[in-house]
Amino acid sequence: MSAVEFVTLTKSDIMAGAENKSQFQFIAIKKYFNLYTLTGRMNCILATYGGIALLVFKLRSKKTPAVKAT
Repeated sequence: MSAVEFVTLTKSDIMAGAENKSQFQFIAIKKYFNLYTLTGRMNCILATYGGIALLVFKLRSKKTPAVKAT
């Protein structure tokens, strides 16, 4: 017969990021854009999406000519 092991997962095993705030000390721009904390990951994603949105807006505005009043 095989033995069945039950694994107990804690909150730190499931969630990503540091267990406590003092584990990572960042300065300057690394404080806001890092891959170790959930807030840092969110800021990286928002900056990426914002950059893509700006590029799309910039490219679309060049394709459509302005309408001249007659």
